[in-house]
Amino acid sequence: MKKKKKKNFIGYFNFDFKKENKMASQAHMNHEVIPDALPYVDHGYDEASVQSMVNELIDEETKRYRPTKNYLEFMPSANYTQFETKTMKAEFERISNRQPMELLSMKRYELPQPPASQKNDLVAWTECLKNSMAQLQHQSERVANLDLLSQYGADSWRSHCHILQEMFEAQQKKHAEIKRKIQEVNWQRKSDQVKAGVELQHLEESWIGLVSKNYAIERAIVETEKEVETLRQEVA
Repeated sequence: MKKKKKKNFIGYFNFDFKKENKMASQAHMNHEVIPDALPYVDHGYDEASVQSMVNELIDEETKRYRPTKNYLEFMPSANYTQFETKTMKAEFERISNRQPMELLSMKRYELPQPPASQKNDLVAWTECLKNSMAQLQHQSERVANLDLLSQYGADSWRSHCHILQEMFEAQQKKHAEIKRKIQEVNWQRKSDQVKAGVELQHLEESWIGLVSKNYAIERAIVETEKEVETLRQEVA
């Protein structure tokens, strides 16, 4: 009769960290996710063995990940000049060439007379007169705008501030609602994990009880086989 290999009872309760580490690494390489943590339930993260295992996982990932590798090589090259206008390009070129910025031109506000060579030219004086009339009209419009601003600017600004306040309050309400939803998600996650933790604890206790019974049955079988073998030898 073949002798059954005696199983080590303690082996049932030993956690193979190397095996789990290998499985986690393989899953990571295959871009799979193994939900193997319940932060609201699990304990023992401060133990030296757990910290050592975490450091080993970090070291392993650090060896596989090369910071100098271009991990964005699959994406097209960035076009940094896509949104640059002609004015922006000219300004960037001026800055790169270290050229001074052009001063604000006040030429459009000047009222020059015809040059000395055209003092008696009717066309030149007509152009100067048109320029003077345009400048006068421009200043008249500025005065009208200032009058309108002094008359209606306060109410307009008050209305604008009121609209901004309403927008701010609406964003505050959205922010509070998002925070409330986040809190509800966190509470729900905690509740689900606590329930799962209780169930896992119950299943673990049941598993330990069944393993203990199996071990006791195996020992009883081994003892019975020894007794049967002894009786057979006595009978023979």
